[in-house]
Amino acid sequence: MNKEELIKTLRVVPDFPKKGIMFFDITTMLKNPDAVEEVANCLYDMYKDKGVTKVVGLESRGFIFAPILANKLHVGFVPIRKPGKLPADTIEQSYTKEYGTDTLQMHKDAINENDVVLIHDDLLATGGSMKAACDLVKQMNPQKILINFVIELTNLNGRKVFDDNIEVDSLLYCSEEEV
Repeated sequence: MNKEELIKTLRVVPDFPKKGIMFFDITTMLKNPDAVEEVANCLYDMYKDKGVTKVVGLESRGFIFAPILANKLHVGFVPIRKPGKLPADTIEQSYTKEYGTDTLQMHKDAINENDVVLIHDDLLATGGSMKAACDLVKQMNPQKILINFVIELTNLNGRKVFDDNIEVDSLLYCSEEEV
């Protein structure tokens, strides 16, 4: 399955969760086991030689491929969740997104200064939630931070919110008009 075929497995839902937002739904991709396998294998190939020691996934759609990738890389998985969902001591980061504000939390002991951290989410739009996740991980002073998405909406320029020293990669690049 090539990248164009993977893009065709996506569903775009206009005006969700509010008017003016084009929501890229990966659940249609997830129904196709060949697509899931292809995404997992491609992500693995992108990061197998980068020294990653932890894969961090953002709630909730980052919880799909991040644990799969962590398993394939044979490294730990760290969840970043919304407030009140983690049982131990946490650190948090608030941010503004295109349709409101939100806060992310992570366990204080999830990452250390020896880790090379890959933060994963399904989609890069404006970059707000991933920037907050990156700022959260930075508080733990890891050796290196890498950022990855399954899909990047290139017309929204979300990658420009990240520091130049952070490697940002996406598997699929498209604009809202292409799907």
